[in-house]
Amino acid sequence: MAPKTRVKMDVSLPGAKEIEDLYLREAESDSAVLEGEYRRPRRLRRNEGVRSMVRENEIRPENLVYPLFVHTKDENESIPSMPGCERHSIESLVKEVGEAFELGIRTVIVFPKVPEEQKSIGGEESCNPEGLVPKVIRAIKEAHPEVNVWTDIALDPYSSAGHDGVVVNGEIVNDLTLAALAAQALSHAKAGADMVAPSDMMDGRIGFIRRVLDDYGFTNVGIVAYTAKYASSFYGPFRDALDSAPNTTDSTIPKDKKTYQMDPANATEALVELDLDEDEGADFLLVKPGLPYLDIVRMLKDNSSVPIAVYHVSGEYAMLKAACANGWLDEREVVLETMLCFKRAGASAILTYYAKDIAKWLSETKR
Repeated sequence: MAPKTRVKMDVSLPGAKEIEDLYLREAESDSAVLEGEYRRPRRLRRNEGVRSMVRENEIRPENLVYPLFVHTKDENESIPSMPGCERHSIESLVKEVGEAFELGIRTVIVFPKVPEEQKSIGGEESCNPEGLVPKVIRAIKEAHPEVNVWTDIALDPYSSAGHDGVVVNGEIVNDLTLAALAAQALSHAKAGADMVAPSDMMDGRIGFIRRVLDDYGFTNVGIVAYTAKYASSFYGPFRDALDSAPNTTDSTIPKDKKTYQMDPANATEALVELDLDEDEGADFLLVKPGLPYLDIVRMLKDNSSVPIAVYHVSGEYAMLKAACANGWLDEREVVLETMLCFKRAGASAILTYYAKDIAKWLSETKR
């Protein structure tokens, strides 16, 4: 703190004598009231006008990606572990996309629940050009051509084993899976997808898919790489929604996904995945789950010029829903705070089941 020197004031000015007396008392004291008396951060928090002027981050509907579940049935089905979410019919999903677009949400990502009879150990239904996801893409694009459609690329919704890759003799075979993933991505691109999002965590899949898309002329179709997808316990409600958990009735099938998804104990390993995905042509780098992994979001942001996405996953969503249903938390406030945390950590895109609610709340705030 700068030393105090006596300042001679014109005591004829209103209040000058009182100010001079106070200054002298402070100068004679061993310490000031506050060591940092010249810097009072609260001055920039004193009213909303000032706070909003210096606010570093804000959430816009355009930052949100709305995950939507679809099935082959004509009626919607609720998902008990995810209150407020449904498995939509195609018609209902298209309507939901339109409502979200009116609220300013420009991007959706589609996740299919496939009938059991269409599942197989190799997940062949995943690349059917007349399958559920290509039908949904075409329906969305016909009704709402301005909407950006992302699609999930992985075999688990289509696999009788419930794994993201092809299972052979109890092992998820990496390189055999790459061809299936590329075929799936190509079928989505042909249907009109704007971006494909490989969530499988197989080695080399970003480059493999990029080459196939480019070879077939889909150079404008982007890739959202699940760069740091952890073997997390927060995915339970999502697997309920899609019935995509590993098959535990067959002892020859791995009971979890730990041989390809990342260990929650590891952080710097995400930098290895980052370098690979960047080199292979990823357009977004995604972290999943979200809130428990903000350190990973920041790490990727600090080490890459590629935009960062984060997935506010089903378990995070379900916890907030449960706490708010019990009156323990204010839903609007905690959700908006959570989204700001993602943005502050470095995410440009946020996948969240709250997307539509958030867009509504933001529109109400602006009125």
